[in-house]
Amino acid sequence: MTASLPQDLVDRLREIPAEAPLLVCSDFDGTLAPIVTRPEDARPLPGVADQLVRLAGTDHTCVAVVSGRSLADLAALSGFADPVTLVGSHGGEFTSGFVSEITPQQEELLRQLDDVLTRMIADAPGAELERKPLSIAVHVRQATRPDAERVLGAVQEGPALWPGVHPTAGKEVLELAVQQVDKGSAVEHLRRQCGDGATVVFIGDDVTDERAFQALRPEDVGVKVGDGETAAAYRVPAVSDVPPILTLLAALR
Repeated sequence: MTASLPQDLVDRLREIPAEAPLLVCSDFDGTLAPIVTRPEDARPLPGVADQLVRLAGTDHTCVAVVSGRSLADLAALSGFADPVTLVGSHGGEFTSGFVSEITPQQEELLRQLDDVLTRMIADAPGAELERKPLSIAVHVRQATRPDAERVLGAVQEGPALWPGVHPTAGKEVLELAVQQVDKGSAVEHLRRQCGDGATVVFIGDDVTDERAFQALRPEDVGVKVGDGETAAAYRVPAVSDVPPILTLLAALR
């Protein structure tokens, strides 16, 4: 069960008291689901849904998936449901609603972004917009490298600098939000719901997950999936290493 995992990570997870509150949070794309060319084709690894439900059913344990996707998109593509908590828009959308309701001014800013970004990608085949309730993401994974660099550069030097716009860069994507939200704040909100003394295990792969890693307390456990600089204390090489983490955590509870 643990043969593929780094021994220091296994040892650390075994140190978490079984009777203590535990919050297990994970990103979706690149963590529970392999990265794919077309975002709409993403699906969780086989068996992951059952693993999450099993883990959520153990004593004193809360499980959440915190994604940059819209909440509706995350629910549809993942198939996850209660008792697994879903959080969309990098922590801006909970099943109870927005963390902060969108204002008329923010709605108008979102419309302006949509108009400008639509024009900016018009001559870049493969570039796509992902429209969410609080943001618009510019995806360039399917564009040629010159087009991808040109589009992202133009967005960074243009609408990303507008007042009231909050840019977040990810893998082959730049997201422009009209509210300041991040996964670190989402983790703290979830911790309060689970029990403020809960130990958090957060698993993620992208730049946007770094804010969650940075928000962790000394007793928490951050696990980075894949390469790249990270604030997480632990790392696994690939998405296929995540299910063994979930299995181990369930066994330890």
